[in-house]
Amino acid sequence: MRIAIIIPAFNEENLIALTLESLVNQTFKATQIVVVDDNSTDNTFDVAQSFVDRLPLSVIKNQSSAVNVPGAKVVNAFKKGLELVDLEQVDLICKFDSDLIFPENYLEVITARFRSSAGFSVNSSEKIGMVAGHCTILKNGTWEIENLNNPDHIRGALKAYRVECFQQIGGLKSSIGWDTMDEMIARYFDWSVVTIPDLYVKHLKPTGAAYRPKSSQLQGEAFYKMRYGWFLTSITAMKMAWNKRQPQLVLDYVQGYLKAHKNGLKPLITEDQGRFLREYRWRGIRSKFNF
Repeated sequence: MRIAIIIPAFNEENLIALTLESLVNQTFKATQIVVVDDNSTDNTFDVAQSFVDRLPLSVIKNQSSAVNVPGAKVVNAFKKGLELVDLEQVDLICKFDSDLIFPENYLEVITARFRSSAGFSVNSSEKIGMVAGHCTILKNGTWEIENLNNPDHIRGALKAYRVECFQQIGGLKSSIGWDTMDEMIARYFDWSVVTIPDLYVKHLKPTGAAYRPKSSQLQGEAFYKMRYGWFLTSITAMKMAWNKRQPQLVLDYVQGYLKAHKNGLKPLITEDQGRFLREYRWRGIRSKFNF
Protein backbone atom coordinates (compact mmCIF):
# COMPACT_ATOMS: atom_id res chain seq x y z
CA MET A 1 0.00 0.00 0.00
CA ARG A 2 1.23 3.48 -0.85
CA ILE A 3 1.07 6.01 1.96
CA ALA A 4 1.14 9.80 1.82
CA ILE A 5 1.69 11.60 5.13
CA ILE A 6 0.99 15.29 5.75
CA ILE A 7 2.41 16.88 8.91
CA PRO A 8 1.26 20.42 9.80
CA ALA A 9 3.84 22.06 12.09
CA PHE A 10 3.70 25.30 14.06
CA ASN A 11 6.76 26.23 16.15
CA GLU A 12 7.92 22.64 16.64
CA GLU A 13 11.69 23.01 16.17
CA ASN A 14 12.32 21.10 19.41
CA LEU A 15 10.07 18.12 18.60
CA ILE A 16 9.62 17.61 14.87
CA ALA A 17 13.03 15.96 14.50
CA LEU A 18 11.84 13.22 16.86
CA THR A 19 8.73 12.70 14.75
CA LEU A 20 10.65 12.53 11.48
CA GLU A 21 13.34 10.29 12.96
CA SER A 22 10.64 7.83 14.00
CA LEU A 23 9.36 7.85 10.41
CA VAL A 24 12.88 7.20 9.11
CA ASN A 25 12.96 4.07 11.28
CA GLN A 26 9.65 2.58 10.11
CA THR A 27 9.68 -1.03 8.96
CA PHE A 28 7.14 -0.07 6.28
CA LYS A 29 8.09 3.11 4.46
CA ALA A 30 5.84 5.98 3.41
CA THR A 31 5.70 6.85 -0.28
CA GLN A 32 5.45 10.60 0.30
CA ILE A 33 5.76 12.92 3.30
CA VAL A 34 4.88 16.62 3.30
CA VAL A 35 5.72 18.88 6.24
CA VAL A 36 3.79 22.15 6.21
CA ASP A 37 5.56 24.84 8.21
CA ASP A 38 2.48 26.77 9.27
CA ASN A 39 3.84 30.30 9.75
CA SER A 40 6.33 29.25 12.43
CA THR A 41 8.53 31.88 14.07
CA ASP A 42 11.27 29.41 15.01
CA ASN A 43 13.48 27.00 13.03
CA THR A 44 10.81 24.39 12.30
CA PHE A 45 11.36 24.66 8.54
CA ASP A 46 15.14 24.18 8.73
CA VAL A 47 14.90 21.25 11.13
CA ALA A 48 12.38 19.49 8.90
CA GLN A 49 14.40 20.32 5.78
CA SER A 50 17.42 18.53 7.27
CA PHE A 51 15.57 15.21 6.72
CA VAL A 52 15.04 15.54 2.96
CA ASP A 53 17.92 13.16 2.20
CA ARG A 54 16.56 10.50 4.53
CA LEU A 55 12.86 10.56 3.70
CA PRO A 56 10.66 11.07 0.60
CA LEU A 57 10.05 14.49 2.07
CA SER A 58 8.90 17.91 0.88
CA VAL A 59 8.87 20.88 3.26
CA ILE A 60 6.70 23.85 2.38
CA LYS A 61 5.61 27.06 4.08
CA ASN A 62 2.06 28.22 4.71
CA GLN A 63 0.97 31.71 5.72
CA SER A 64 -1.61 31.73 8.52
CA SER A 65 -2.56 33.30 11.82
CA ALA A 66 -0.04 33.14 14.64
CA VAL A 67 -2.90 32.27 17.04
CA ASN A 68 -3.24 28.51 17.49
CA VAL A 69 -7.03 28.26 17.21
CA PRO A 70 -8.06 24.59 17.39
CA GLY A 71 -9.42 23.05 14.23
CA ALA A 72 -9.23 25.56 11.41
CA LYS A 73 -5.51 26.36 11.58
CA VAL A 74 -4.24 22.80 11.50
CA VAL A 75 -6.78 21.63 8.91
CA ASN A 76 -6.00 24.53 6.59
CA ALA A 77 -2.30 23.68 6.85
CA PHE A 78 -3.13 20.05 6.08
CA LYS A 79 -5.07 21.15 3.00
CA LYS A 80 -2.05 23.15 1.85
CA GLY A 81 0.05 19.99 2.02
CA LEU A 82 -2.67 17.99 0.30
CA GLU A 83 -2.13 20.12 -2.82
CA LEU A 84 1.16 18.27 -3.33
CA VAL A 85 -0.43 14.80 -3.15
CA ASP A 86 -1.91 12.98 -6.13
CA LEU A 87 -4.63 10.90 -4.48
CA GLU A 88 -4.78 8.62 -7.51
CA GLN A 89 -1.22 7.53 -6.80
CA VAL A 90 -1.65 6.56 -3.11
CA ASP A 91 -3.87 4.19 -1.14
CA LEU A 92 -3.74 5.90 2.27
CA ILE A 93 -3.61 9.53 3.29
CA CYS A 94 -2.41 10.37 6.81
CA LYS A 95 -2.61 13.54 8.88
CA PHE A 96 0.00 13.33 11.65
CA ASP A 97 0.97 15.88 14.27
CA SER A 98 4.55 17.13 14.52
CA ASP A 99 5.03 16.13 18.17
CA LEU A 100 4.70 12.34 17.92
CA ILE A 101 7.12 9.44 18.24
CA PHE A 102 5.90 6.38 16.35
CA PRO A 103 6.96 2.83 17.19
CA GLU A 104 9.02 1.31 14.37
CA ASN A 105 6.19 -0.97 13.22
CA TYR A 106 3.44 1.67 13.27
CA LEU A 107 2.92 2.00 9.51
CA GLU A 108 3.35 -1.74 9.04
CA VAL A 109 0.61 -2.51 11.56
CA ILE A 110 -1.93 -0.01 10.26
CA THR A 111 -1.40 -1.04 6.63
CA ALA A 112 -1.88 -4.68 7.60
CA ARG A 113 -5.19 -3.73 9.24
CA PHE A 114 -6.31 -1.84 6.14
CA ARG A 115 -5.31 -4.82 3.96
CA SER A 116 -7.49 -7.15 6.02
CA SER A 117 -10.67 -5.40 4.85
CA ALA A 118 -12.73 -5.46 1.66
CA GLY A 119 -10.81 -4.63 -1.46
CA PHE A 120 -7.60 -6.23 -0.19
CA SER A 121 -8.75 -9.56 1.27
CA VAL A 122 -11.17 -12.08 -0.22
CA ASN A 123 -11.92 -13.33 3.29
CA SER A 124 -13.37 -10.11 4.64
CA SER A 125 -16.48 -8.05 3.99
CA GLU A 126 -15.40 -5.32 6.40
CA LYS A 127 -15.05 -1.88 4.84
CA ILE A 128 -12.30 -0.12 6.81
CA GLY A 129 -11.99 3.58 6.16
CA MET A 130 -9.83 4.78 9.05
CA VAL A 131 -7.20 3.13 11.28
CA ALA A 132 -4.92 4.29 14.11
CA GLY A 133 -3.23 3.36 17.34
CA HIS A 134 -3.51 5.29 20.61
CA CYS A 135 -1.76 8.39 21.94
CA THR A 136 0.16 8.19 25.20
CA ILE A 137 1.54 11.04 27.29
CA LEU A 138 4.30 11.11 29.89
CA LYS A 139 3.02 11.28 33.47
CA ASN A 140 5.32 10.86 36.47
CA GLY A 141 7.89 9.05 34.35
CA THR A 142 5.37 6.65 32.78
CA TRP A 143 3.75 6.73 29.35
CA GLU A 144 -0.03 6.54 29.88
CA ILE A 145 -2.93 6.54 27.42
CA GLU A 146 -4.13 10.10 26.88
CA ASN A 147 -7.59 9.73 28.37
CA LEU A 148 -9.66 12.37 26.56
CA ASN A 149 -11.81 10.31 24.22
CA ASN A 150 -13.74 7.10 23.78
CA PRO A 151 -11.76 4.01 22.71
CA ASP A 152 -13.59 3.99 19.35
CA HIS A 153 -12.29 7.49 18.55
CA ILE A 154 -9.12 8.16 16.57
CA ARG A 155 -7.25 11.15 17.90
CA GLY A 156 -6.77 14.06 15.53
CA ALA A 157 -3.03 13.72 16.05
CA LEU A 158 -2.71 10.46 14.09
CA LYS A 159 -5.38 10.03 11.44
CA ALA A 160 -5.02 7.54 8.58
CA TYR A 161 -7.67 7.26 5.86
CA ARG A 162 -8.24 4.97 2.93
CA VAL A 163 -8.29 7.38 0.00
CA GLU A 164 -11.77 6.28 -1.13
CA CYS A 165 -13.13 6.99 2.36
CA PHE A 166 -11.34 10.33 2.55
CA GLN A 167 -12.87 11.41 -0.74
CA GLN A 168 -16.38 10.22 0.14
CA ILE A 169 -16.47 12.15 3.42
CA GLY A 170 -15.38 15.28 1.59
CA GLY A 171 -11.99 15.59 3.26
CA LEU A 172 -11.54 17.47 6.52
CA LYS A 173 -13.67 20.32 7.84
CA SER A 174 -11.85 23.55 8.74
CA SER A 175 -13.39 23.72 12.20
CA ILE A 176 -12.88 22.48 15.72
CA GLY A 177 -14.57 19.10 15.93
CA TRP A 178 -13.23 18.05 12.51
CA ASP A 179 -11.75 14.90 14.06
CA THR A 180 -15.19 13.78 15.22
CA MET A 181 -17.04 14.81 12.09
CA ASP A 182 -14.72 12.80 9.84
CA GLU A 183 -15.39 9.60 11.78
CA MET A 184 -19.14 10.10 12.02
CA ILE A 185 -19.51 10.88 8.33
CA ALA A 186 -17.35 7.84 7.53
CA ARG A 187 -19.62 5.63 9.65
CA TYR A 188 -22.65 7.22 8.02
CA PHE A 189 -21.29 5.94 4.69
CA ASP A 190 -20.73 2.46 6.23
CA TRP A 191 -16.97 2.74 6.65
CA SER A 192 -15.46 1.15 9.77
CA VAL A 193 -13.27 3.24 12.08
CA VAL A 194 -10.66 1.02 13.73
CA THR A 195 -8.36 1.62 16.68
CA ILE A 196 -5.68 -1.00 17.33
CA PRO A 197 -5.11 -2.13 20.92
CA ASP A 198 -1.53 -2.02 22.20
CA LEU A 199 -0.33 0.16 19.32
CA TYR A 200 0.94 3.19 21.22
CA VAL A 201 2.35 6.47 19.94
CA LYS A 202 4.16 8.89 22.23
CA HIS A 203 2.43 12.29 22.19
CA LEU A 204 5.00 14.79 23.39
CA LYS A 205 2.59 17.64 24.11
CA PRO A 206 -0.82 17.13 25.75
CA THR A 207 -3.74 17.94 23.47
CA GLY A 208 -4.75 21.58 23.68
CA ALA A 209 -1.60 22.69 25.51
CA ALA A 210 -1.02 25.56 23.10
CA TYR A 211 -4.64 26.70 22.76
CA ARG A 212 -5.72 30.09 24.01
CA PRO A 213 -8.21 30.07 26.95
CA LYS A 214 -11.23 31.26 24.92
CA SER A 215 -10.79 28.32 22.56
CA SER A 216 -12.79 26.12 24.92
CA GLN A 217 -15.95 27.95 23.82
CA LEU A 218 -15.23 26.81 20.27
CA GLN A 219 -15.84 23.24 21.44
CA GLY A 220 -19.41 24.19 22.27
CA GLU A 221 -19.66 25.77 18.84
CA ALA A 222 -18.52 22.47 17.36
CA PHE A 223 -21.33 20.62 19.15
CA TYR A 224 -23.77 22.96 17.45
CA LYS A 225 -22.15 22.52 14.03
CA MET A 226 -22.38 18.74 14.51
CA ARG A 227 -26.09 18.96 15.39
CA TYR A 228 -25.66 17.45 18.86
CA GLY A 229 -28.71 19.21 20.26
CA TRP A 230 -28.98 20.83 23.68
CA PHE A 231 -29.33 17.72 25.87
CA LEU A 232 -26.52 15.72 24.27
CA THR A 233 -24.30 18.80 24.30
CA SER A 234 -24.83 19.19 28.06
CA ILE A 235 -23.99 15.57 28.79
CA THR A 236 -20.92 15.61 26.54
CA ALA A 237 -19.72 18.89 28.05
CA MET A 238 -19.88 17.43 31.56
CA LYS A 239 -18.04 14.29 30.48
CA MET A 240 -15.25 16.20 28.75
CA ALA A 241 -14.84 18.60 31.67
CA TRP A 242 -14.66 15.63 34.04
CA ASN A 243 -12.02 13.87 31.93
CA LYS A 244 -9.92 17.05 31.88
CA ARG A 245 -10.51 17.61 35.62
CA GLN A 246 -11.63 21.16 34.80
CA PRO A 247 -15.30 21.54 35.85
CA GLN A 248 -15.39 25.19 34.78
CA LEU A 249 -15.19 24.04 31.16
CA VAL A 250 -18.84 22.95 31.28
CA LEU A 251 -19.92 26.59 31.28
CA ASP A 252 -17.52 27.44 28.44
CA TYR A 253 -18.82 24.60 26.27
CA VAL A 254 -22.46 25.48 26.92
CA GLN A 255 -21.84 29.17 26.27
CA GLY A 256 -20.16 28.30 22.98
CA TYR A 257 -23.15 26.20 21.93
CA LEU A 258 -25.66 28.91 22.86
CA LYS A 259 -23.63 31.59 21.10
CA ALA A 260 -23.51 29.52 17.91
CA HIS A 261 -27.26 29.00 18.09
CA LYS A 262 -27.90 32.71 18.68
CA ASN A 263 -25.67 33.68 15.76
CA GLY A 264 -27.37 31.19 13.47
CA LEU A 265 -24.20 29.37 12.44
CA LYS A 266 -24.60 26.82 9.70
CA PRO A 267 -24.08 23.16 10.73
CA LEU A 268 -21.27 21.37 8.92
CA ILE A 269 -23.09 18.07 8.49
CA THR A 270 -26.45 17.26 6.94
CA GLU A 271 -29.62 16.63 8.93
CA ASP A 272 -29.42 12.91 8.20
CA GLN A 273 -25.78 12.80 9.30
CA GLY A 274 -26.69 14.72 12.46
CA ARG A 275 -29.45 12.23 13.24
CA PHE A 276 -27.00 9.37 12.70
CA LEU A 277 -24.44 11.04 14.99
CA ARG A 278 -26.96 11.58 17.79
CA GLU A 279 -28.19 7.99 17.59
CA TYR A 280 -24.61 6.71 17.66
CA ARG A 281 -23.79 8.82 20.72
CA TRP A 282 -26.96 7.78 22.57
CA ARG A 283 -26.23 4.10 21.89
CA GLY A 284 -22.83 4.61 23.47
CA ILE A 285 -24.34 6.30 26.52
CA ARG A 286 -26.98 3.59 26.96
CA SER A 287 -24.40 0.83 26.65
CA LYS A 288 -22.45 2.23 29.58
CA PHE A 289 -25.55 2.07 31.77
CA ASN A 290 -26.77 -1.28 30.38
CA PHE A 291 -30.09 -0.02 29.06
